[in-house]
Amino acid sequence: MTKHYIGGCACGAIRYETRGEPIFENHCQCRDCQKRSGTGHGSYLTFARRADMTITGEAKTWRVAGDSGNEKAHAFCPTCGTPVYLTFVAMPDLIAINATSLDEPDQFNPQVVTYTVRGHAWDMIDPALQKFERMPQG
Repeated sequence: MTKHYIGGCACGAIRYETRGEPIFENHCQCRDCQKRSGTGHGSYLTFARRADMTITGEAKTWRVAGDSGNEKAHAFCPTCGTPVYLTFVAMPDLIAINATSLDEPDQFNPQVVTYTVRGHAWDMIDPALQKFERMPQG
């Protein structure tokens, strides 16, 4: 049975939904994710087909080069400030949603931790998860 992923920002001005399955679910400890989340990492579900994601409402975006050097476009609600999703300039078909923006955050099933080279000892993440110093290739 295919899951239905539905979520949005805190105030409800931006909503999304998809029946697509995530191709990657991770906690990311890069500095960009730390600064955006206000804690030690960000948590994401990445989907292969941005076209399968229905998004309503107007997000504001800003671009930043990640630790990889690749540019990411972060989308957030201009009313409540909630980070909702991000896209990748070098891979325009992909879309990643913030795990905490899901209506049912328990749907998030992290597989790995990325950018552990930037991690902090106080940011305790499940030790059973596979860890990568940077983003795994391929």
